[in-house]
Amino acid sequence: MSDGRAWQGNIKARLYERVRERGYDSLTAFAEARPAVPLYLLAEELGKDDVAAVQVLSGLLAEAEQRKQVTRFVRDVLVRELSENFPNGWPAILDDATRGEVALALGTWTAYTPETHKERVKQARAVLRATPPPPGWHPRSPDDELLLTLLPDEEV
Repeated sequence: MSDGRAWQGNIKARLYERVRERGYDSLTAFAEARPAVPLYLLAEELGKDDVAAVQVLSGLLAEAEQRKQVTRFVRDVLVRELSENFPNGWPAILDDATRGEVALALGTWTAYTPETHKERVKQARAVLRATPPPPGWHPRSPDDELLLTLLPDEEV
């Protein structure tokens, strides 16, 4: 992607063309068929040289806003971040190194969160830090029971 092809041409049209080529009518349907797959891998599947993860993220957010499912989108992004950063699940030991890794994953999640949901995400982060999930916890979808308690489906 270093040659900049991901930013040339009609990005949105390219994304949806690739999604349709794979038999899906939306980027959300494509992503939901790949639960817990990190955003960069979704982008690579759609076009290794001309699709960026941030474009997939932006497209998923736009669809979530249209469907009034932004909270679900926010949980889905966390699932994908945790899967990327902790492929074996939540760390069993929270020493300085793993606390740093958790902070990085949660910080990235917050950065990817739309402004409308930032406060709720900050509260959820505080809960995760104060009462960490059990070791090995690995949410596979935005409908994970713990995630639903942290961020229930209420649109703000």
